[in-house]
Amino acid sequence: MDHKKITLQLRTFVAERDWQKFHEPENLAKSISIEAAELLECYQWNSSADQSAVRAELADVLTYCLMLADKLDVDPMEIVLEKLEQTKLKYPVAKSFGKSAKYDRL
Repeated sequence: MDHKKITLQLRTFVAERDWQKFHEPENLAKSISIEAAELLECYQWNSSADQSAVRAELADVLTYCLMLADKLDVDPMEIVLEKLEQTKLKYPVAKSFGKSAKYDRL
């Protein structure tokens, strides 16, 4: 299933509940951060986490990301690919291979 079909289902879900008024970009950005923290919480005390909990929290993060992209009228796949091209320039393979240092420290 592609992101456009999912976005349409999300729009329908929100409209059926009249929740559009709660989904301004600021609200959605906050929700992404909150859900990302809940995802991180799955790994809080050790590196092995309940995979069903991880999946649920990751789904929440992705849901809010898709909703924010829709609200901002941007194609999420397009902006990910644009950012990947920028990141490739910051982290050329020759300098960054096998290293986790930030680009300005390579």
